[in-house]
Amino acid sequence: MPVPSPAPRGERGLLPQPRPAGDDAVRPMPPPRPVTRVYADGSALSRYLVGAPCRDHWLAWAAEHESQLVTTPLGLTELRRVAQPRGVEATGVAHDVGERVEVIRFSDQTLRAATKVSGVLRPFVALHIGAALAHPDVGAVATYDVELAQVSALHGLTVVSPGWPSSWWEREG
Repeated sequence: MPVPSPAPRGERGLLPQPRPAGDDAVRPMPPPRPVTRVYADGSALSRYLVGAPCRDHWLAWAAEHESQLVTTPLGLTELRRVAQPRGVEATGVAHDVGERVEVIRFSDQTLRAATKVSGVLRPFVALHIGAALAHPDVGAVATYDVELAQVSALHGLTVVSPGWPSSWWEREG
């Protein structure tokens, strides 16, 4: 029985570099997605509440773009968590926002995308980015969370934070 010949060796007798796996391949940054829908996390939705930082800026922006907003049950839960200790009026605002903003479900694609960033993000933040990336019409993320803003920008999503300076997340962290 013939003995197979050894694999070809590169310089100095070393094996050649292996081909990178699909997820390991260095890819250029994706081009920005067209902004037809905007995913809003709880930090953005909480700007509807009286006394929230940048509320006036958020309300002015939302007056023009609210029909583009989508969120998840997680985003609404975060909004309600902030509203509850502020009393009945804030709880009512949170309820109204939940009625006006489209709520999307967590899909298998959402969880798959979230898993890919879960090593660098807190679990709930990973779910937000997963939902934004999985929705085919989302081209922007409305957030005031530095980690979510940074990862959104890395994935080619536009970051919307009315009242905060452009590219604020690059100076944070």
